[in-house]
Amino acid sequence: MDVVNELLGGFAAALSPQNLLFAFIGCLVGTLIGVLPGIGPVAGVALLIPLTLNLEPTSAIIMLAAIFYGTAYGGTITSVLLNTPGEAASAITTIDGYAMTKKGRAGVALTIAAVGSFVGGVVATIGLVIAARPLGSLGLKIGPPEFFGLMVVGISLLVALAGKSMVRALISGVLGLLIAMVGIDPVAGAPRFTFGSDRLLDGVSFVAVIVGLFGLSEILMTATGGRNHPLTPGMRGLLPTRTDLRRSAPAILRGTGVGFLLGLIPGMTGSVSSLLSYGAERKFSRYRDELGSGAVEGVAGPETANNAHANGALIPLFTLGIPASPTIAVLMGAFLQQGLTPGPTLFTEHSEVAWAIIASLFIGNVILLVLNVPLVRLWTAILRIPEKILTALILLFLVIGSYTINYSVFDVFVMILFGVVGLAMRRLDIPLAPLVLTVVLGPLMERSLRESLDISQGSFTIFLTRPLTVVLLVIGVLIAASPLLRLRKPAALNEDPET
Repeated sequence: MDVVNELLGGFAAALSPQNLLFAFIGCLVGTLIGVLPGIGPVAGVALLIPLTLNLEPTSAIIMLAAIFYGTAYGGTITSVLLNTPGEAASAITTIDGYAMTKKGRAGVALTIAAVGSFVGGVVATIGLVIAARPLGSLGLKIGPPEFFGLMVVGISLLVALAGKSMVRALISGVLGLLIAMVGIDPVAGAPRFTFGSDRLLDGVSFVAVIVGLFGLSEILMTATGGRNHPLTPGMRGLLPTRTDLRRSAPAILRGTGVGFLLGLIPGMTGSVSSLLSYGAERKFSRYRDELGSGAVEGVAGPETANNAHANGALIPLFTLGIPASPTIAVLMGAFLQQGLTPGPTLFTEHSEVAWAIIASLFIGNVILLVLNVPLVRLWTAILRIPEKILTALILLFLVIGSYTINYSVFDVFVMILFGVVGLAMRRLDIPLAPLVLTVVLGPLMERSLRESLDISQGSFTIFLTRPLTVVLLVIGVLIAASPLLRLRKPAALNEDPET
């Protein structure tokens, strides 16, 4: 009952006109930041921290947190409408989201994404209220070996993203791993594959890569006659049907579980949650064969996981003082600047502030739903802009987004390069999703492998002596071997019974 009373007190504070206004501003600004390719939640929160220094701590954190999870939905808009991810976590949404747009179902995709984001965010916040301390402790028990096992599961999902040809998927995945290896060795600290260029010491910008692969290559594909202009949805096509809602419900539930649990793990990003959620749909959805061609599950699952991850990642921060992602680290800096220390003492020394912020998470998710579902018609109106003008505007956003990552013209050239690479891959029918998967998971997998071997002094037996690691490795192997199991069955059926 103490938790309920404290949460009710938090709602009383969060529902004050001042805090409601700041929650609304944060959701609106976060959505707009998510729409702009390249800026993302980290830069968005960091840039606006100075504006909150003169605010009360509760109001400041409420607004910054709203910006954080607002970007998770904003990135969906351009992913669905323009095939250009507004942020890294929305990259996987382009596969089915843009396919739905080409069918004139952009409004359905955006509405389902908003509903899924709301469900994922609310369920994750309930988890924060009910089981923050035990779940936060669970996240701490995952060390480098367990993290490596989880990354093996993630990499094995390359099989699920293979499409028509496993060979082409492997080419895409290996290219992603090569890109991920550019920069400073995460353990030894030595530069590798930088070719003497100081600009590559920090690696190749992931945002510039995905913006070029998806956004610029789509423009080039259209310009060279390989794509048709997307259909503008009519009034009837703006809202999902009962069938859409029925089909997306299981994906939303699975996405909520994936995003929330991965949000508890320090170092895990929303991109991983979205990718693993899409992989789960490839394995468990009844309509898995339609994924990649405009299936509503391909939007519902990843977008739900993205928002569930964003809210779930706050649990280690609130309970243990551990930032689970770069954006949470920036948010932690805002806490410290306001004189608040995240962790166990937050609930004893500043209980009223902590519970007001938690209550604002519920309110913020409602605001996002109310703000974005009615605006679906406005967002889809983007498709009515004449094609030449829209193309020019997209190119402008691509250049600005790539430049503002590090305020470097070099990143703009990286984006252009991968736009050409993306065009070539599309022409050769090589899937883009495996490249994105390995670019995201490759560095995490390498770091956890090297750290595990350092702990065991070079012995690989460390992966066989930890039960959770063994379970994850077995799951990864089974997922990777699943195509072989499917191939053997038809072969057996085709055998001549007389031979």
